[in-house]
Amino acid sequence: MFRIYVDSKIYDVNESENLLQACLSVGIDIPYFCWHPLLGSLGACRQCAVTQYNDFEDPKGRLIMSCMTPVTDGAIISTNNIESEVFRSLVIELLLTNHPHDCPICEEGGHCHLQDMTVMTKHNIRNFRFKKRTHKNQYLGSFIKHEMNRCIACYRCVRYYNDYADGTDFGVYGSNNNIYFGRIEDGVLESEHSGNLVELCPTGVFTDKTHSKKYNRKWDMQYGPGVCHNCSVGCNISVGERYGEVRRIENRYHENINHYLICDLGRFGYSHTNLITRPKKPVYINNKNSTVLNFTKAVEFAADFFQKYNRIIGVGSSRSSIENNFALQELVGTENFSHGMSEKEEQCVKLILDVLQDSDIYIPCLKEIETYDVILVLGEDLTQTSPRVALAIRQAIKKKAYDIASLYGIPQWNSNSISHITENYKNSLYIMHTHENKLDDISEWSYFGSIYEQVNLSSAIAYELDKNLPEITNLSSVLKEKVLLIANKLLSSKKSLIISGTHSFSTSIIKSAINIAKSLKINNINHHVGLTFLTSSSNSLGLGLMGGMSLDSMIKEFREKKVDAVIFMEYDLYRFASKHDCDVFFKQQEKIITIDHQYTETYKKSGLKLPSTSFAETSGTIVNFEGRAQRFFQVYDPIFYDKSNCLYESWKWLHFIKSKIHKTEISWFNLDDVTKEYIKKYPIFEDIRKNEPDANFRIHGQKIARSPIRSSGRTALRADINIHEPAQPEDVNTMFSFSMEGYNQPNKLIPHIPFAWFPGWNSPQAWNKFQTKIGQNLISGDSGTYLFKKKKKTKNFYFNLIPKNFMKGKYWYIIPYYHLFGNEELTQYSSTIQENIPFEYALISLIDGVELGFKEDSIVEFNCLNEDYRLKIRFSKCLHEKQIGLPIGRKGFPIALVGKKIKFLQEFVE
Repeated sequence: MFRIYVDSKIYDVNESENLLQACLSVGIDIPYFCWHPLLGSLGACRQCAVTQYNDFEDPKGRLIMSCMTPVTDGAIISTNNIESEVFRSLVIELLLTNHPHDCPICEEGGHCHLQDMTVMTKHNIRNFRFKKRTHKNQYLGSFIKHEMNRCIACYRCVRYYNDYADGTDFGVYGSNNNIYFGRIEDGVLESEHSGNLVELCPTGVFTDKTHSKKYNRKWDMQYGPGVCHNCSVGCNISVGERYGEVRRIENRYHENINHYLICDLGRFGYSHTNLITRPKKPVYINNKNSTVLNFTKAVEFAADFFQKYNRIIGVGSSRSSIENNFALQELVGTENFSHGMSEKEEQCVKLILDVLQDSDIYIPCLKEIETYDVILVLGEDLTQTSPRVALAIRQAIKKKAYDIASLYGIPQWNSNSISHITENYKNSLYIMHTHENKLDDISEWSYFGSIYEQVNLSSAIAYELDKNLPEITNLSSVLKEKVLLIANKLLSSKKSLIISGTHSFSTSIIKSAINIAKSLKINNINHHVGLTFLTSSSNSLGLGLMGGMSLDSMIKEFREKKVDAVIFMEYDLYRFASKHDCDVFFKQQEKIITIDHQYTETYKKSGLKLPSTSFAETSGTIVNFEGRAQRFFQVYDPIFYDKSNCLYESWKWLHFIKSKIHKTEISWFNLDDVTKEYIKKYPIFEDIRKNEPDANFRIHGQKIARSPIRSSGRTALRADINIHEPAQPEDVNTMFSFSMEGYNQPNKLIPHIPFAWFPGWNSPQAWNKFQTKIGQNLISGDSGTYLFKKKKKTKNFYFNLIPKNFMKGKYWYIIPYYHLFGNEELTQYSSTIQENIPFEYALISLIDGVELGFKEDSIVEFNCLNEDYRLKIRFSKCLHEKQIGLPIGRKGFPIALVGKKIKFLQEFVE
């Protein structure tokens, strides 16, 4: 620590920081634009000027740019002397010469870093009297609106998009005072993380187009701290609502997961929560006649249903919370509970849970992934299934430049110098996959083969690391060299990371990843080894901990009439089983109940339909890929806006039905009651109750406010219903209030922060005020509870894995391919996401295509699982023969297709 003097006060600061960051960390406000904790310092805007003195006798001092000045012990600084203040005011006036006077109509108004800094510098009069420079705006896709005239040339956008996220279709053009940030021509931004431009831009150049459709100011929204449900990473998000609709999703800072960034699917894929067609009232179907029910009648019908049938299976959901799944398990009984996963996925999840619970191999968080110097990815297309992990890997590859910079005394915040080093020095990434993926551009070597061939090669690497494992002898000389190279790289690295997951639906690829990690750990005691497994849904691990029968077993027992009826909870059977099997299943419509918040095929064809609340309308817990249980919180009460809505949490429906059946008193009144019950049955969740604030939590007797203090127009929320303002709904589940009344300041006891706001800081830069050190941990610490890291590890994980040969014969084997948009279940209902879902195609190897005489515009047809498919083809230069890639998880392409054989594949001719 160094000691510095700022405006006659003494502060202890971190010696590795620049002066701007150090001052912000101790609570001193200095205006800035081009600097950002993630991007480092560039010195482009000149807004962070302060005066530095040689000693206490120096009366004049000199102006310096604090973001480009390293902290020195004993430095004497003034931030509020007249020279500094006048200079900063003149700089911002210069930056605003071409900025339009459009704050009242700008989507960034009230949420704008430029506004905050203008007020901070006390600039209020413009002397520029000439015609402003104007630019033509670009179409950048359905997510981001472009308004180039608002640009102040801070360079944040291009530094993030190109240097941090490795984008290639965005740049800066022009010179002097005529600079343009955008694409060479109009077009959709290609990066999966382009939406972060909305928050990183300090002005209104890049704004959220999905929010603009029904725009409102920040202070007129109600917020809840949420967790993204679109993949297993569990990024923290801040969900904003107005008039009973989710209007905006922003990043919620979490140091060890997403910190300042989320992917485009998590940011823009929320509109399915606002669908007019979503279920809102219970419906009972009898002989094709529909009857709309109220809550009491719906519970009675469901109770009668359970009295009518002897054995009822309850199918849970990996996209739903632990609380909802537990309530279903309690209703039907543990022996009648199905987790809803296929047998293949179930085996993969069980294997991952065994490793998390009993292996001594380290499981890194997302932020820690950025610190590894050799990474091996097995069987995962990370950019399309877990894009935030892919972005972390991109940072890990660049980390070598930071290590080299440190050797030469170059500070980590000096972004310009670091970027030059990055061009020549990188860490190592190796990838094994069936076909091309977007991380190949930074991979030192990518291997393409079937899952069996990937297992074969990865087992050879494990053998090189530990000769006690089975030897792989059927490799070519080229592959043997690569195996030796990768093994040596892994052994010689300081930190090596093995990444795999369930998206290939192969336990063998997971076992080979475990073998490699275990071999490294055993043979190099001083070597740090990390292991990361990614799952297909947000709560796969949480559901896996509860156990249950597989979907295959449930369907088999139903077909054999060992099961009388089924209740689905937030689950669409058509996503998992073949359409033929589903259609046969739903011929007995009267034997099926479905609870869901989306109008799925399963919901539509059920005999009794019970509408539930979405992730924005309820609170609950999910477990991410690293075994961190995280709470998400209700943003608004849908019944407040429409009393006719019969929308309740799934756990509440299920508990009321159970109480009605057994004629017992209601015992679950809020989320805390459910948590207490499932902890009794599953002690592994015990720490959740210890770490998470309950509904009685208060700060100075206050709940935590969901709305900023300038929240206005509350009466107008229901003016179309009744001009009299009703009392705000009471949240009995959590420590939040549906109001601006309540506590809203940084506090060490509040890890769940609904929105980022601090006096004078209205933009996302307000997160600085909630951190102990800028860009580091929150004052309250990170939210979430690790379920496994404190457990004693006992099992010795080693698999005697002898891969089978991949038989290239007359059959074609179906493999999955993924696209970020269209893969996840719920966002497929989002109209904005639907615009960006690529048209489905059949992916085949170029060799097969040439052999069969196919052309790029050819259409192939085939039959699988009693369903005819007719698709355009796309050639892959890397995919091996006799494999056909299909968009698994998309509507019409159930998970049951994976690994199936196709006997006849032919070109369709009209």
